[in-house]
This record gives sequence, structure tokens and C-alpha cells, in this order.
Amino acid sequence: MINDIFFTVLFSISPLGEARVGIPYGILNGVHPIIAFLSGLVANLLVYPLVYVVLQAVNKKMWQYRVYKKQSVKVSKRAKKLTGNSIHKYGFWGLMVFVMIPLPVTGAYMGSIAAILFKLPPKQAFKSISLGVIISCLLVTIGAYFGHQGIKLL
Repeated sequence: MINDIFFTVLFSISPLGEARVGIPYGILNGVHPIIAFLSGLVANLLVYPLVYVVLQAVNKKMWQYRVYKKQSVKVSKRAKKLTGNSIHKYGFWGLMVFVMIPLPVTGAYMGSIAAILFKLPPKQAFKSISLGVIISCLLVTIGAYFGHQGIKLL
């Protein structure tokens, strides 16, 4: 049980799946849905502070290198393309909606990068991303729980 919670947290903080993978993993492996929700939520809420601090530090040190600058511009263009005008136009609410949609590449990682690119104030970005993550985790938990219950019926 502890191992399953640990992996729920790891999947939820991972950029490859975030809580969209972590919470269903926990529920499908016997973790109580509330515990899976809370562990996935807490892990996914840590994404913005980690991304913000790491990007600020790394950009300071690495911006002088051509390869890093080229890859940073590439990721920035991708983030701006994926978020479209919603974050630029709607700010807080656009970022929240972008993060809350439980689809690939619309989570806390890309939202954090977009918030930094669009120069949203850090406190506002954290609140927006957090609200989006909470809603997304609720949707994923409900879907995974009822999906698991449906599988049990078969």
C-alpha cells in the first residue's frame, strides 16, 4: 500500500503524466480514492514552485550557451502555441482553464512555463495553476473511481 502511494506521488509530480496518471494508478492499485486524490494533488501542486525556481536559476546560468538558448526558444514557442491566446487574453482564468483540462500537455508543467513566458505575477500564476490542478485532480479522481467500479462490475 505504501509503495502504491509512493508511486502515485511520483507519477503525479512527473512531467510525463502528472496527476492524470498518478491518481488512476493509485486507485487501480487499491489505494483509497481520497488518499490517491490527496497524494496526487499535493505532488502536482509542487510543480509550479519547482519549475519557477529551477527555471529562474537555470536560465541565469545557462542562457549564455547557444544550445540551451535554442532549446529554450523551441520550448517557449511550443508553450505559446499550445496555450494560444487564452493565457495572454484571459490571464488568470485562461491559465486556470488550460491547466484544469485533463488532457496531455495541458497540465501544471506547461501551464508553469506559459505563466513564466507571459510574465504573470508569480503569486497569481500559483493561484491559477493550483485552482486548475485541484479541478483537474477532482475530475480525474471521479473518472478513475467510477471507471474502476465499472470494471469491477464486468
